[in-house]
Amino acid sequence: MTSNQTGRLIGAIFGLVFVVASAGNLPTAVGVPLRVLAIGTFVGLFIALRRGRTPRAAADRAAAPLFGRGYRLVVAAEVVVGLAGLVLINPVLHATRASVAWIALVVGLHFFGLAVVWRMPSIRLLAAAMSACGGAGLVLAVCGASAAVIAAVAGIAPGVMLLGSVWWSVRADKARRPAGRLATPEG
Repeated sequence: MTSNQTGRLIGAIFGLVFVVASAGNLPTAVGVPLRVLAIGTFVGLFIALRRGRTPRAAADRAAAPLFGRGYRLVVAAEVVVGLAGLVLINPVLHATRASVAWIALVVGLHFFGLAVVWRMPSIRLLAAAMSACGGAGLVLAVCGASAAVIAAVAGIAPGVMLLGSVWWSVRADKARRPAGRLATPEG
């Protein structure tokens, strides 16, 4: 897999985790189908990512190290801020329902850093949307909303956004390939 495909796979994994973990707070009649749909979507994306090859334009962009020093710094900051917030939210504030919202906010904000490091301004939209879901989830938690409402806003929605953004990027790559041309490692 190229680094571009690996990055997409990481996004799909996190999207799957957001949905599967958050669906447990929803009624079974809603949570189970959401989990099945998320798993099916992930499997389809995994197959598409393993089969597909990055077209020439994306391959050129992928030649730059996606997982270099800048990436590691952004992820390290994400982990430190995320864990610090969870330490404050859970044992100090006793607001465990806000945990998923905090994680969504931090993951969303980390995409702003990745947009700069990867020179991919297009992911700022995902960053803004996920950050908004996380922020809204925190507000809902402070206002005493149910765990199901917080999970839907700050867990299910960001998970769907991650899975959807990977799906969209795979479809866009497929559309950029010339008709009738098989995908090759060269583009």
